[in-house]
Amino acid sequence: MNYRKLGKSGLSISEISLGTWQVGGKWGEPFDQKNAEKIIHEAIDAGVNFIDTADVYSEGLSEATVAKVVKERREEVYLATKCGRRIQPHIPSQFSPEKLVRMVEDSLRNMKVDTIDLIQLHCPPTEIYDRPEYFEIFDQLKQDGKIKHLGVSVEKVEEARKAISYPNVVSVQIIFNMFRLKPAEAFFSLAAENDIGIIARVPLASGLLSGKMSEKTTFGKDDHRHFNRQGEAFDKGETFSGVDFHQGLKAVDALKEVFKTRKDSLALMALRWVLMFPEVSTVIAGASSPEQVTENVKASEIPALNAEELQEVQHIYDQYLRANIHKQW
Repeated sequence: MNYRKLGKSGLSISEISLGTWQVGGKWGEPFDQKNAEKIIHEAIDAGVNFIDTADVYSEGLSEATVAKVVKERREEVYLATKCGRRIQPHIPSQFSPEKLVRMVEDSLRNMKVDTIDLIQLHCPPTEIYDRPEYFEIFDQLKQDGKIKHLGVSVEKVEEARKAISYPNVVSVQIIFNMFRLKPAEAFFSLAAENDIGIIARVPLASGLLSGKMSEKTTFGKDDHRHFNRQGEAFDKGETFSGVDFHQGLKAVDALKEVFKTRKDSLALMALRWVLMFPEVSTVIAGASSPEQVTENVKASEIPALNAEELQEVQHIYDQYLRANIHKQW
């Protein structure tokens, strides 16, 4: 495993880390405590020292399970969680700094820890980024010893650019993959100038970039890939990175052609592609089994993409996706 700096936090974190939205099973399936613990143990065994969770993942079970496993280990593992998504309806008028403080305190109790290594605002409405009080409140939480660092998880590049104007923000979590090139074009250089860590999420576009899906693929009724394709429940950019499923399959076929001489899977190539950007601190890959963790971490070891392959990825994005995707996020 290789390690990179998480911006001005100074933390050295694994370049492949674990995202826990679907830990314990596929999206829409019941939380499986034993499987979740196996996944987290496997990640730590592989050198992962940064685990990302949130209070809304499996209604707090993900947070509690991550913290439980980390306490059982000797290794130093950094815990990152999120707050604010529980505010419903998820609109500015329902937000208050006091609600965010209560949510942080709820997470501390849920994880049975005194301090959270990285707390992240969880995709708040765009208007919140123009309200300093929602960022200043975390200075008091840090002074009280309840958090060590503040980050944000964003939907849009515009939000990322606004967030890093606040000096206490050390990291930005943003969707970045072969289907979402805008962050690299419009944000990464600014992040580097300000020593901001970048946490790349949804690296496989909700599984589309695994290369294992087809027109015949179906999803359970409780899987967001079934019910949120048009943003019915939350930002549609979280589902297949906002890409139309059928158009995405065409882009995947083109990518398979680019990498046909490679022995590694398209999923590994997609993860390795993200790591080609030095501004990225870590890519948080999800897993629904220990075997998926084992496979994901191989991306840290496989050969880099060459200049021609990088150019072809750009060309495929421009041909199939840019017109519909670039302007939205």
